[in-house]
Amino acid sequence: MTPELISLDHGSGGKIAHRLTAELLLPLFDNPILSDLHDGAVLTLNGNTRVAFSTDTFTVTPLFFPGGDIGELAVNGTVNDVAMCGATPLFISLALIIEEGFPMAELTRILESINRAANAAGVTVVTGDTKVVPKGAADGLFINTSGIGLIPEDVRIGSTGAQPGDKIILSGTMADHGMTIMTQREGLTFDSAIESDSAPLNHMVAKILAASSNVHVLRDPTRGGVGTTLNEIAESSQAGIVLQESWLPMHDAVAGVCELLGFDPLYVANEGKLLAFVAAEDAEAVLAAIRSDTYGREACIIGEVTAEHPNQVVLETRIGGRRIVDMLTGEQLPRIC
Repeated sequence: MTPELISLDHGSGGKIAHRLTAELLLPLFDNPILSDLHDGAVLTLNGNTRVAFSTDTFTVTPLFFPGGDIGELAVNGTVNDVAMCGATPLFISLALIIEEGFPMAELTRILESINRAANAAGVTVVTGDTKVVPKGAADGLFINTSGIGLIPEDVRIGSTGAQPGDKIILSGTMADHGMTIMTQREGLTFDSAIESDSAPLNHMVAKILAASSNVHVLRDPTRGGVGTTLNEIAESSQAGIVLQESWLPMHDAVAGVCELLGFDPLYVANEGKLLAFVAAEDAEAVLAAIRSDTYGREACIIGEVTAEHPNQVVLETRIGGRRIVDMLTGEQLPRIC
């Protein structure tokens, strides 16, 4: 039953956000393109040209944080969503919602960051919009970006493609971005500095696709983290997933912050990592390709797809037990992207 009021939980990427999509958005706008519920839409033009299109809005607070800022995050987030469709991102839009009284120096700094991030990703800002709202109506600055890219003819990547036997590769450590935002927001300091993993992943995806034609699913585990993203894939593919707890990569400092603050790192957002579902015979080649990329040096295999327990993600613990990894319930940390 749809609640009468929107809560922060509706933006979490977890169960409540999915219920909003299933009960309100899809019934109104349902079509075969939208119902795939991938990171971006795959459009076919002129009969054979396939294009990936995605849009996202960024409301992160604070606007500046170790490892990035809202501008870099906006470019990388949209570039990555397009890349997860197997596309080469080409063009992005940029829309700014600016609060009255926002410092021009900070806006300039953010725009310069956007320019650097676009250049690093190899995309061009080609259109946009600027709105100014009264003081107190936008918490400084919100950014919307949309992106478009071309999908090679022989690439077929989708949320429904996971197959029993596939190996699951995570391109690096979990929870870096979410915990960076959390510690900055709360003014927490620790002996070991942590920073956001915000990064463009399109160059990594190109290496992956060059290494194997048996890549079945690509996703970047942002809101809801690795755990929620894997649940989405398991449900879409009608498959089971088995994770090995001892294989999950995480920086010691981030693990310590998660333990101290009571966060499950499987549900903490990442902004520069991807999950790749690859046929077992090509897994090592794809892993090597990812590790050859600047942002994939800590990549590892974290589990596999199984025909058992379809629609469920199961974690094999370090002590030999098993537990179900469900989709995120509620909102662990709002305004992280």
